[in-house]
Amino acid sequence: MQLPRGGRAVFPHYRLVGFAGRPGSAALGRLGIGNLDDRARELEQVGRPYAGGRAALPVLELIATVVQGSPGSDGMYRMRSSDSVIARHLAAARKVKGILLLNIQPGRADFLTEVKAYAKWLKEPDVGVALDPEWEMGPREVPMKVFGHTTGKEIDSVARYLSSVVQQHDLPEKVLVFHQLAPSVVRGESAIGSHPGVVVVKSVDGIGTRGMKEQTYRKLVRNLPKAVHAGFKLFYEEDRRQGTLMTPKQVLALQPEPEYILYE
Repeated sequence: MQLPRGGRAVFPHYRLVGFAGRPGSAALGRLGIGNLDDRARELEQVGRPYAGGRAALPVLELIATVVQGSPGSDGMYRMRSSDSVIARHLAAARKVKGILLLNIQPGRADFLTEVKAYAKWLKEPDVGVALDPEWEMGPREVPMKVFGHTTGKEIDSVARYLSSVVQQHDLPEKVLVFHQLAPSVVRGESAIGSHPGVVVVKSVDGIGTRGMKEQTYRKLVRNLPKAVHAGFKLFYEEDRRQGTLMTPKQVLALQPEPEYILYE
């Protein structure tokens, strides 16, 4: 089996360019606006200026486990997507020869448990994972009231699990993204190691002007572990409230050059 646009290795051949979101929720990102197939086709156009000597690979980052303000029946403050929602997004990704990432906002659950809940989908060659640590709560913490965090050890445990899936099913490399907007969101990042068949990407989050975003990027990639690639996130609405949206040329001028660019 190969990646949708050929080969079994993600980097350095490809640059990932994605939309994030959830169906019917414009507030959660571009992917949730309008027709899903239209968004996937739009993403192909958005990705072209980012190629920069590489091939652009479209990414649909579906917020699959979404944090909730209420505990729910199990007290975990999160809700998982149905198989039908995931299947629809995977079909849209395949129409443009892209990949699907299942984004996890775990609430009081832990990342590995939530990732394993989607095990049947992770057997597919074009499905990976994205982690949102700011939404990982402690046992007494409530989403939207406190800022969450995770550890490099926990991220590494997800990478190790994905590696076992890749090896068991002879799959091409899988992408594992973790989003980070401040140093406190990921603690002990040096524990993230290299695992066969998995590429780990830190997507630098944060809303603001170009200067603010560049400053955050420099701070969060300064001591990037060897096993981790750099990524960068842009917000169509929120960034524009404080200035103009950064252009592909400006994004690619960042050092190190981002290998995943995500629009929300």
